[in-house]
Amino acid sequence: MRDSNARALRERAERVLPGGVDSPVRAYRAVPGVAPHIVRGDGAHVHDADGNEFVDYVLAYGPHILGHQPPRVVAAVRAQLDCGLAFGHTVELEVELAERIVDAVESVEMVRFVTSGTEAAMSAVRLARAATGRDRIVKFAGGYHGHADALLAEAGSGIATLGIPGSPGVPAAAVASTIVLPYNDREAVAALFEREGEQIAAVIVEPVAGNMGCVPPAPGFLHGLRDITSKWGALLVFDEVMTGFRVAYGGAQALYGVRPDLSLFGKVIGAGLPVGAYGGSRALMEQIAPSGPVYQAGTLAGSPPAMAAGGAALDVLREQPALYQRLDLLGKRLQDGFEAAAGAAGMQCTVGRVGSMVTPFLGIEAARSFDDVKQADRESFGRLHAAWLDAGVLWPPSQFETAFLSTTHTDEDVDRTVESFARTLTRVSV
Repeated sequence: MRDSNARALRERAERVLPGGVDSPVRAYRAVPGVAPHIVRGDGAHVHDADGNEFVDYVLAYGPHILGHQPPRVVAAVRAQLDCGLAFGHTVELEVELAERIVDAVESVEMVRFVTSGTEAAMSAVRLARAATGRDRIVKFAGGYHGHADALLAEAGSGIATLGIPGSPGVPAAAVASTIVLPYNDREAVAALFEREGEQIAAVIVEPVAGNMGCVPPAPGFLHGLRDITSKWGALLVFDEVMTGFRVAYGGAQALYGVRPDLSLFGKVIGAGLPVGAYGGSRALMEQIAPSGPVYQAGTLAGSPPAMAAGGAALDVLREQPALYQRLDLLGKRLQDGFEAAAGAAGMQCTVGRVGSMVTPFLGIEAARSFDDVKQADRESFGRLHAAWLDAGVLWPPSQFETAFLSTTHTDEDVDRTVESFARTLTRVSV
């Protein structure tokens, strides 16, 4: 694979950007090689400055559920660009996108837009503390809810990729009220609440863990969280930044039949433009300023181009529910292909998947928690990633990042990916 332009860009970037990137996982520190210099995307494929074409499973880390440049989304953004970029006033597009979310997600009666998932999580935690009069927050090891200080403890995603437990610059006091438990361990949650339940404001969880690779919830885990938090008067916060409108139109809460108190959204609701949102019942959300005393603000929140893009994307997904069936079939085809290839090679490999979110974990038999996935063979994954890149497959450059499928991926794209996986197993086997 040619990469002269990619190397030149990296050298330029490293002179003016920390590590040459604006988000750590883009640095390719966990895999061999140089990140491609992507210049164009079409459907399920991207092209780089060196003339290479890739089947794309990164999809900007999830927003492009309809693939790159979906016509209705592009048309909606272009129409808004003719009207203006930002006004510092509420626009109809904000109201319309909020109405779409409220209509789709049973637990949400009101929405506040922000510009990132980090802001959504930070704001929801503040609201939970204000609503309950309590300070302590429970999260799960490997769960990533953005880079706000209180939520960086034992986080996944880039934190896990870089192999650090948190971050310098986070005061001990900032995480003193954050309790970290193992994901999928209902008993640990119940025991904690028996000891300290009256001090806990909220439990925040990715209903499908996606920032330690894709790890589905164990049967009864999410329902258990709902029962426990309800019993003790704590709020249940679902971080659906990744899963919202991806695993089902109503999000993971619709897929699993669990109703949280607060929900976080991002990615798909902006269709590739910066966006975040949090929402819940009217009683909770009206505690947010200016309706109530809990302050949160954002100059570019509700950005008109992002609202236009998100509205168009959700319209397509609502009007064509069969797209979710197609995504699930593609995900199953990929999972089945990986499992069959690993079995044929006599290699340990478990595949985490929910719908169009997929992660093969090399060298382990099961992935139920962060402790499990940390045992995966990351060196072998790095060699696999390099082989995929040479074969024209763009996969997230970390064992701890979920891959995504779009409605524009084809059976042929999936089969090409599986074939490359199978050819490479003999070189990466543990």
